[in-house]
Amino acid sequence: MKSQWESFQQNLGVWEGSFTVFSPEGTFVKDIPSRLTLEKPNDSEKVRLTLCRSGLNDMVLEFTSVGGSLLFFENGAFSQGSIQLAPFTEFGAEFSFIYENRRLRLVQLFAQNGELDRLTLIREHLADTPKVERPPLQVADLLGTWQGQAITIYPDWRLPDLYSTTLQLQIDQTGQLIQSLNFGERTITSTATIKGSIIHFNKDSQKQVQVLLLPDGASATSPLQVQPRQPLFLEAGWLIQPNLRQRMVRSYNDKGEWTSLTLVTEEKTQP
Repeated sequence: MKSQWESFQQNLGVWEGSFTVFSPEGTFVKDIPSRLTLEKPNDSEKVRLTLCRSGLNDMVLEFTSVGGSLLFFENGAFSQGSIQLAPFTEFGAEFSFIYENRRLRLVQLFAQNGELDRLTLIREHLADTPKVERPPLQVADLLGTWQGQAITIYPDWRLPDLYSTTLQLQIDQTGQLIQSLNFGERTITSTATIKGSIIHFNKDSQKQVQVLLLPDGASATSPLQVQPRQPLFLEAGWLIQPNLRQRMVRSYNDKGEWTSLTLVTEEKTQP
């Protein structure tokens, strides 16, 4: 397996794109053009990150290692974010997918009162390559049966878990979305209501989870409010091609501790 440092370097290059901010309801707030450069100056052992965004000061960071709140998969996909949910503090995470000359990143942020505050979608492509973008995600894009392969990695560096997944999504006669997820020896079935570009799971307002459908085939899954002493997960998805999707899940236990990161690559086998 590649080391975390080697996996990080799968992201080297000049990435052009934009930071698009949305409200928790999916309302467009603003879009900021961006240019992010990840390079190894003079073949050194460090990696320099330079982020330029229109109207903002440039950000320059240098890395000689990675770790802490940040974990990478071998293809360069990663997530970084809070390692602990604590009262009266901001909470959130970033997810980043990479495919050929494209990256899609998503940031989910919660306010100090635990409520979902805003989301930022970052769409990027390598400089001097074609800019290709998927249409905004629709519920119809997700319907069908998806067969996947998942890998779960851990912040305590234990060996990864590899397993198969099956995700089935269909709409019943009442217009509700029925989801059945099978992974390992577990099967979870849930129902949701659809309202425009938002899918709502669970009618209990204290445990309600929403899936927000976004541009470029992206989706953001999160609780509307994070609660102490309750396990939770944050998820981002990317429909890379009509029959190819990736999902990344960042999980926390009932103590609010970050416990694992999972990447699922799935293909639609039945419409």
